[in-house]
Amino acid sequence: MSAKKIAIYALTSQGLTLAYRLAGRLDGTVYASRRLEPEEAMPFDSLSDLVSATFHAFEGHVFVVAAGIVVRCIAPHLQSKETDPAVVCLDQQGEFAVSLLSGHLGGANELAARCARAVGGQPVITTATDSVGILSVDTMAVSKGLVIGDIGHIKAVNMALLEGQTVHLHDPEDWLGLAWDTSFVGVARKEDWDCGKPGIWVSWHNDCPEAALALHPRVLHLGIGCRRDVSTYEILDHVNEVFKRYGLAMESIASVGSVEAKRNEPGLLEAAHEFGVDPVFFSTAQLAAIRVPTPSDRVQQHMGVPSVAEASALRASHGGELVVTKEKTDTVTLAIARSSRA
Repeated sequence: MSAKKIAIYALTSQGLTLAYRLAGRLDGTVYASRRLEPEEAMPFDSLSDLVSATFHAFEGHVFVVAAGIVVRCIAPHLQSKETDPAVVCLDQQGEFAVSLLSGHLGGANELAARCARAVGGQPVITTATDSVGILSVDTMAVSKGLVIGDIGHIKAVNMALLEGQTVHLHDPEDWLGLAWDTSFVGVARKEDWDCGKPGIWVSWHNDCPEAALALHPRVLHLGIGCRRDVSTYEILDHVNEVFKRYGLAMESIASVGSVEAKRNEPGLLEAAHEFGVDPVFFSTAQLAAIRVPTPSDRVQQHMGVPSVAEASALRASHGGELVVTKEKTDTVTLAIARSSRA
């Protein structure tokens, strides 16, 4: 969690003193009741009105406020465990830092521990796996940078771990680092998967068995060449079609790359936004230095390089390999490279 995206709230003078201590360690933004006449904090009149504006603008919220007040303030803004930010509540003495919301996916358990260390208090973690010293699968996934497919399958896996059951695991590249863990039974092939048991399937393909928890490493780098004024729809449609044809997971998209001349192409920029990544652009010199399997005289003539899509994908993957050579429509050219495990 980025410390710069943490909001800290105080309603009392003692709470404000604690909030300043937290801000010094967390690099957070402090909000304080206007009646305290705060000099180094953002003043507010109504905490509930303030939270309405800040709740989804920050990744984490730390309240030096009574838990009941906090619950009433955040309740109208809760959406899902996938998107809700972390919420931590501290008492005025800083004795306890309670992970109140989004303990695993939002990082509130970690934030509570950081708050406790900052003020010499005790973190209070109530999520079941953490309370018995078992690392939850959602925490593992987040820590390894994996994208969770269907969040609804997390509960079954965590419950199995809590009850000491064996969990199936397909993770041939050992993204989770659990090859040594006897709580998991390695399954190499989909044909050997027992759909009646909880399990985790880690893959950059769209091949997860039914009812398994799919986790996707972000390893696929898209290289895109396009006509001027191409629409976002044309790019998205082509990418979706190619991914479906090759059985690739959209959740594994790590980047979208193209030539520098496309930096201001609205359709390409919007497509990257839809994929949840920032676009990267390369100079013609950078792309010309990449050897590609299918160079094009036409691209050389128009763009000054023998390849845009394949070269951009390879360049973005930092030494990876092409898994899809260029696939073309009348307006969009797409290539996909996979970055190395390292």
